[in-house]
Amino acid sequence: MTHPAYTPYEALTHDTFMALMWSLSYPGHIYQLPENIENAFHAIAETLLDIETSFFTTDETLAPTLTNNGARPLSPDRAAYHFYPTFTDADLDTVKEASIGTLMYPDQSATLIIGATFGEGQKFSLTGPGINPQQANHIQISGIPTNFWELREKAIRYPRGWDIYLVDSKQVIGLPRTTIINIEE
Repeated sequence: MTHPAYTPYEALTHDTFMALMWSLSYPGHIYQLPENIENAFHAIAETLLDIETSFFTTDETLAPTLTNNGARPLSPDRAAYHFYPTFTDADLDTVKEASIGTLMYPDQSATLIIGATFGEGQKFSLTGPGINPQQANHIQISGIPTNFWELREKAIRYPRGWDIYLVDSKQVIGLPRTTIINIEE
């Protein structure tokens, strides 16, 4: 028995979901989002948000798109997804409020989707599940204040913590809460 062919919209969200899933499975690897998307944040929102989810964003131009599938805007401490196409120092205070879940319900933590630039800026080494234990993954990222990484380290108390997607144009890097991130000198 075969399934019906995907519509173009279904194919786009399926391919976006696969890139997001693989990026969290193999932290530090760059995965390509579908070529035919116009805006990565819109495609990710169309893929992850629905009437049972919530979001927070400081980007007023993005907010209308995030409600397309019925998702609700909520305060930073209650939103399931945080969207930051351009992350600034001012956003650090907002991220401090993002839920890290509880020991009983770690799945109630926020997922952060943050714009960044890959291949320039600060260098990081990554270790943890999904990364070859014989060698750390190395990534280079700019566009995110250094204080963010310190804030993330304080927030991670496995199984609590944030899962993060870094987005650069049509590329994504996943950083699950299980990934240990070390800033390289």
